[in-house]
Amino acid sequence: MGLRANHLICAWLRGLSKSSYILALLALSLTPVIAVSTGLHNSSRTFTPVSEMNRADWNDPVEMERVWQAALVRIPKPGGKYLATTIKELHAHNLRGDGKLPAVIYLHGCSGIWEGTHMRIDFLAANGYAVIAPPSMARKKYPKSCEPEQLRGGLYRDTLRIRQYDAGYAIEKAKTLPWVDADRIFLMGLSEGGITVATFRSKSGDASVRARVIEGWTCQAGWREYRGIKAPEGEPVLTLLGANDPWFQNPYTGGECTGFVKKRNDGSKSVVYTQEDLSHKHGLLEDARVRTEVLNFLHAHQ
Repeated sequence: MGLRANHLICAWLRGLSKSSYILALLALSLTPVIAVSTGLHNSSRTFTPVSEMNRADWNDPVEMERVWQAALVRIPKPGGKYLATTIKELHAHNLRGDGKLPAVIYLHGCSGIWEGTHMRIDFLAANGYAVIAPPSMARKKYPKSCEPEQLRGGLYRDTLRIRQYDAGYAIEKAKTLPWVDADRIFLMGLSEGGITVATFRSKSGDASVRARVIEGWTCQAGWREYRGIKAPEGEPVLTLLGANDPWFQNPYTGGECTGFVKKRNDGSKSVVYTQEDLSHKHGLLEDARVRTEVLNFLHAHQ
């Protein structure tokens, strides 16, 4: 875990009550072990050399199924509780489709699954949303896409294609689950996951979503396919950005998503945080104000 990630976690912990603080520490002590032991984080993953990647790898059905089976799952229970499992282990739980749930397909950032991933999906589940978080690093062939300690991304340009295929596959598979409301599926992501959310195009109606949430991305890029918001009419978008996000302080990625938010997507909103305590942050959902913004948006578009 990098220094920036540790700072974000500390800021999040400071805002919790004493009892929640203790529970959070226990959870955080376990989640790094999960990520490291399964190779789902930069620190534990052996990456495929770029020279060994080819177009056929991007949407290889076997690879996409690996990601799906490894997906983290959260299923809400009464009283703000939730079941934590994976797609692979779903068979061990007697889940029925008596009451279909709104669901969020959550996409991690370039460094993979980390404590912040667990915090975000747990938060969504505690507020009534089923969550499925497909970890693209579960692929057998996967190139390194960033150096988080150096705030350097874009090491493999076509990582975006891989992430888009994994997102579409997860959306389509989620719609077949008996406890998921196929008409109330949301797409949400942080950083590289947010770029994927912004640029994802549904190849068919089977991969359409109700709305999208983008955290920590400017919608600006030197590479054309990374630029803008590709949500079709009828899919509202919420974008969240620190005005001085340290990841995007260059001529290619500086800016914000506001100009790309289309009026035709009724209910869309671009939020740029200029407050001193938020303006320099990349991950924003550690803050209660941002979490409220997200919940209000999701509730409004159910």
